[in-house]
Formats: sequence, structure tokens, C-alpha cells
Amino acid sequence: MKLLRNLLLLALVAVSFNVQSADPPDARQIRTLLSSTFDKPGSKVVAEPIVVNGAHAIASWTQGDTGGRALLRKDKGKWVLVACSGDGLREAGTLEAAGIERGSARALARQLSVAESKVPAERRNRFSLFGPTLESSAAHPQHNQHKQ
Repeated sequence: MKLLRNLLLLALVAVSFNVQSADPPDARQIRTLLSSTFDKPGSKVVAEPIVVNGAHAIASWTQGDTGGRALLRKDKGKWVLVACSGDGLREAGTLEAAGIERGSARALARQLSVAESKVPAERRNRFSLFGPTLESSAAHPQHNQHKQ
């Protein structure tokens, strides 16, 4: 009985740890960046899933009836928006063209595929709706793709 109680307690601790670590600091920073950049009254950006590989990340996002994917780079400890796109950011070749090393680009594309496979199809389909790729974090906030 004592062994069973200890195993249950250990399982509860493990579940608690997983819940606390389910949203790592990088994901929180990325969500905050996307939210502060694109949220509008009554139309919030929902960034999930977010995959990170080294100094690069991809956030799949929806906002109202639209969606897309954002490519980000960590620069001096802060996440910077590099580009927004639709399906292009799912491809390792596109990520390589954006300057990500081949192995990292492939790993990031694989991570994204696995993470997005867990998202309900109705929401996942909206990730493909973003128009042409928009690059450059400096010009990015001026585009209209996120408005609702």
C-alpha cells in the first residue's frame, strides 16, 4: 500500500512538472511578441503550436478566420519576427533560403510537422491562409494580413 501511495505521489509530481514546463520561456516570449504586434480589439492572435530549434522558431497562428506561420530568430536574447507566410514555412528548403543551416532547417520542419499534426484540422487549415511571404521584421508590422 505504501509503495502504491508513493508511486501515485511520484506520478502526480511528474504531471505537475509537465504542466508547469508545458509553456517554456521561449514560447511565452514569442506569444507575447506576436500578441503585442498583431492583437486588435476583439481579434487576438492565438500562437500555437510554437517550435524552437536553437536560435530559430516557427509559430503557427490564427486570428479570427485567418492564420499563418511566423518565422522568428533569437537576436541578443530577444525573439525577432523574420517573416510571416503560409505553407512555405513548413518546408526545410524555404527555411534554408531564409538563412537557417540545413540540419536546423530540417529539424525545425520536422518539429513543426509533428506539432501541427496534433492540432484539429479546422484550425490547422487556417495556417495555410496567409498570402505571400512577408519578410523583414522592421517592415512587418505595417502589413495588413493580420487585420480582422
